[in-house]
Amino acid sequence: MTQVADQEVRTETPVLTARDHAATRWPLSRIINISVAVLALYSVAAVAVGVIALTGLADARTQLLDRIDPAQRESLRLESALVNQETGVRGYALAAQRDLLVPYTDGRTATQDAAALLDDLVGGLPDARADLRDVLDRVDNWRVSYAEPAIAAVDTTGRPVGAENIDAGTTFFDQVRAAVADLQADLDGARERATAALDRSATALNVACVGIAVGFALMVLLLAIGLRRAAIRPVSKLAAEVRTVADGDFRHEVGQSGPREVRELGADVNTMRVRILHELSALQDAHDELDARTQDLQRSNTELEQFAYVASHDLQEPLRKVASFCQLLDRRYHGQLDERADQYIAFAVDGAKRMQVLINDLLAFSRVGRTMREPVEVSCEAVLEQAKANLATAIERAGATVESGQLPTVMAEVPLLTTVFQNLVGNALKFRGEAPPRVRVSAVRDERFWELSVSDNGIGIAPEYAERIFVIFQRLHGKGEYPGTGIGLAMCRKIIDYHGGRIWLDTDVSSGARFCFTLPVLTEEDDIDG
Repeated sequence: MTQVADQEVRTETPVLTARDHAATRWPLSRIINISVAVLALYSVAAVAVGVIALTGLADARTQLLDRIDPAQRESLRLESALVNQETGVRGYALAAQRDLLVPYTDGRTATQDAAALLDDLVGGLPDARADLRDVLDRVDNWRVSYAEPAIAAVDTTGRPVGAENIDAGTTFFDQVRAAVADLQADLDGARERATAALDRSATALNVACVGIAVGFALMVLLLAIGLRRAAIRPVSKLAAEVRTVADGDFRHEVGQSGPREVRELGADVNTMRVRILHELSALQDAHDELDARTQDLQRSNTELEQFAYVASHDLQEPLRKVASFCQLLDRRYHGQLDERADQYIAFAVDGAKRMQVLINDLLAFSRVGRTMREPVEVSCEAVLEQAKANLATAIERAGATVESGQLPTVMAEVPLLTTVFQNLVGNALKFRGEAPPRVRVSAVRDERFWELSVSDNGIGIAPEYAERIFVIFQRLHGKGEYPGTGIGLAMCRKIIDYHGGRIWLDTDVSSGARFCFTLPVLTEEDDIDG
């Protein structure tokens, strides 16, 4: 004890110093929070850069695919519609046939549709929009200056117009063609610029993604190195120190390093180590006392075994002699003595017999769990049949019926389990009512246990005696009413406890008695169910 006290004194000062020093260190929670905050800020910045790059790419793609390319298609449709108008007017002017004017009429409608779509698509392209206005102005000029007058002249005269008139129309329409060409040239230039912008946006997105990935990898690497140096390495060192103490070297002082929590944990381990030294000393004293009591218990068990031997041999012999000679006196002098003498002799014979039964029951009770047999897999149905065979005479005399459902296979000692069934069925026969006894044995699965029950239609047991009946020598009736020593149910409880189960009286039944007990499920069945 003095050595332990010295050890406590030597340890106390470093522990206080370590706690004071730990208070100046960053706690592990702050280190982790800062690391997570840095990673979160980087993630937010990376997401912002990525969003900007994606937005630029989406805008460039939208400008190219949703505006310029459709505008080029509509410019071609506009050009085709204008050519159809010019062709219709030329044919009508040369042949004076009304059906040749259909391309002109359809072309005007197509021109209006294409111009409306183009006006919406080139809203962000000022040069193209100006060219579109120029095209429409020149088309209106061609229509007013040539197309409508030529159509009116043919309609009036009913004859084709002259070649000089056709050449004038061609001159007017060439101006329209030149304006359309300018529009298409502007759209081509805009497409080249949009394509270049799309390429630049895609390149910027790729560079941003690569930069984000590289930066994230570097960030994770730096955080991993920092956390390893700041937290994992001190924890690993502390774990090694604690393992040294856990292996039994309780005099090894645990060093403190790293974050505040780790240092405080090391200080707590040192405090615990000192406490363990104290506990070890007290435990050693308790162990010595336990050894002494174990030796006393072994002596007591030896004496109990000697008593059981004496009870089974030496006490049985005098009882047999007393019973035998009392029976001889009864047979030889019965009727020769007075009635009181015959009664005394009968009392002596009955007492000797009951003493023999009591000694045998006590021996059986004391042997439960002491005469170790190898448990085997046994069918409860077979054990019940053996118990019924042992009680065959009593069953026949009482006119009883013993039924059973499907019973399980369990691991048990056959003689002991037979005793349980025999006692429970025997009690049902003994404590019967006016009707012939009817005994029912059943079983249900309750997770890792089989719950077996033995119910009857007898006189039943009051709920307040549910625990008393399992106490040895506790009887609810006088010896004159029902035979027995009051040890049967106590033996059943001891046997079931020995097999790892429990037994009880079901107090919820309305008539008769119902005893329930549990036995563990076989390991193979448990594995299959799992």
